Amino acid sequence: MIGDKIRELRLEHRMSQTELAKAIHASQQAITKWENGKSEPSSSAIIDIAGYFNVSSDYLLGRTTDRVPDKDLSKNQKLVAYSIDPDISNEERQAIIEIVQAAKKFRRRI
Repeated sequence: MIGDKIRELRLEHRMSQTELAKAIHASQQAITKWENGKSEPSSSAIIDIAGYFNVSSDYLLGRTTDRVPDKDLSKNQKLVAYSIDPDISNEERQAIIEIVQAAKKFRRRI
């Protein structure tokens, strides 16, 4: 599963395995093995991959479908953001979360 995520992110960024390997200081053979499920990246490699693609390690590990966690929102704020429309894209959902965060900051000033 993690190999599928790595391949998906690499292809979204239109990178070759060699380019990704250079970016995260790994070998091209390691990237190939990860993507083919023949081996799994170390915890430090997962951190490097997550940082490079700006996603959470939980996303890479398949523990969440959210690429970036929204840590600053309360449970109620998350419910508002996600209940507006369950079929919206991740980009639209992120925009809603940012609006909720802005409203939260504005509320503190009053």
